[in-house]
Amino acid sequence: MCTVVVRWSAGRPVRVLALRDELTTRGFDDPGRWWPELPDVVGGRDSAAGGTWCATDVGTGVSALVLNRPQKPTAEPGAASRGVLPLLGVTHGPDWLAQAQLEGMASFRLVLAAPDGLTTWDFDGESLTTTAHAEGTTMITSGGPEDRKADRHLPAFTAADAPDGWRALVQSAPPQDDPGALVVRHEEDGMVFATVCGQLLEARPGALRLEFSRRPWTAGSWQVTDLATTRGR
Repeated sequence: MCTVVVRWSAGRPVRVLALRDELTTRGFDDPGRWWPELPDVVGGRDSAAGGTWCATDVGTGVSALVLNRPQKPTAEPGAASRGVLPLLGVTHGPDWLAQAQLEGMASFRLVLAAPDGLTTWDFDGESLTTTAHAEGTTMITSGGPEDRKADRHLPAFTAADAPDGWRALVQSAPPQDDPGALVVRHEEDGMVFATVCGQLLEARPGALRLEFSRRPWTAGSWQVTDLATTRGR
């Protein structure tokens, strides 16, 4: 996951745009209820490690997303995958850390977007930093050269309505070989790293409106699903 935009304010649904950049050869499943032990959790599932980059608990309206960070790009042998972190985030909220094994894990930024606040945790491979974000619209990237994305695009997202205005911004340009672009495509040594999907979320306790596309820059490619909590059935 390389770009996340969150709009949060008290008493209103949490709105999220999530653009995932990954090797195009790495398979994944579209968002669904993939984890039987977590029947209210919806997210895409990574085929390689079984985790996710973006998960929402429909019952609580909490979403958690993980972005790779550049400080420690490779995990040590036997370390946990970063894909477990969104599942821990939506299950345990701000107390996710008590359930996590960070030793040896690659660096990351974990985003927790809840009805009562937006919090991020940055792990550089050794230390963890926590940041509580103010109400409004926030753009979060994987860091390094991608930090230019916020300078370039955040004012437009702040001014635009969600989700329609946000979707239009994503569709304003095709994938580019530019780390500051919203949707990207980089090719090197026969390998392609690109924006492989996009998600638009509107979450409130008990209900989730989910839009998903494997070609988010393309008009007409977004599929819309309205989901309700399974709790109490």
